[in-house]
Amino acid sequence: MELGLHIADFTWNGGAAALGPQLARHAKGAEDAGITRITVMDHLWQIGPVGPVEHEMLEAYTTLGFLAAHTQRVKLHTLVTGVVYREPGLLAKQVSTLDVLSGGRAGLGIGAAWNDEESKGLGLPFPPTAERFERLEEAIQVCLRMWSDSEEPYDGRHYRLARTLNSPQSIQRPRPYLMIGGGGEKKTLRLVAQYADACNLLVSGPEASRKLDVLRGHCEAIGRDYEEIEKTATTIIGPSTTRDDLVRTVASLRETGFTAAYVAAKDITEPERVIALLGSVLPELG
Repeated sequence: MELGLHIADFTWNGGAAALGPQLARHAKGAEDAGITRITVMDHLWQIGPVGPVEHEMLEAYTTLGFLAAHTQRVKLHTLVTGVVYREPGLLAKQVSTLDVLSGGRAGLGIGAAWNDEESKGLGLPFPPTAERFERLEEAIQVCLRMWSDSEEPYDGRHYRLARTLNSPQSIQRPRPYLMIGGGGEKKTLRLVAQYADACNLLVSGPEASRKLDVLRGHCEAIGRDYEEIEKTATTIIGPSTTRDDLVRTVASLRETGFTAAYVAAKDITEPERVIALLGSVLPELG
């Protein structure tokens, strides 16, 4: 079982002027403690489950580039990018650029997007659900095409690229790590089975087990090896979370069938407390 640090709350002591140095120390401390992956949300406003929309939020890919410069080993990606926020040709280029500059440590986490309030507030497109899922599959196909040896055009319903040139290509071969986030049983988990290296679910307990069974069924339907897919989950800790609390949570996730847990902190204004807690749990994971 691996632990990832999911940085979702940037409301730390010191305010905006201290964010850069604090974030650099936070990432280095996580890596030194044995954390194997660091992720950030792809949001422009804070989301309700973490805090008020007015709280601090950093743009994802700028932040990942900053984190790449301050770490050496951890995997870096979003958890997860909303498909409607960026044209897929640009997105593929951003991820492969991050991979090159980080020495082969970048991934793409992507989903169908859900935050209509944020999109409306900032003038971002937010089409109906069915279209967002169509765009999700097409965007994945575009990224895979751009990360391949082909420069052939892509002609989809929503995206059309005349030449899928991408130079330099990623250091990771054959391509960067690909995660699809969400638990939709008919569409999202089918896309995981068809395209992804990993899924990410926000549910736990019996509901999570059922979702993984659905994923297994999609894999069987297309002849994909279910065991090839990394099963990841996200959990939130707060100021009152103890080491024993987190050990129990991680143990439960492992028993369910997850192989990695991304831990996000909420309302902890001293980021070093997060690393201390995660570091204390790592010896229990074997």
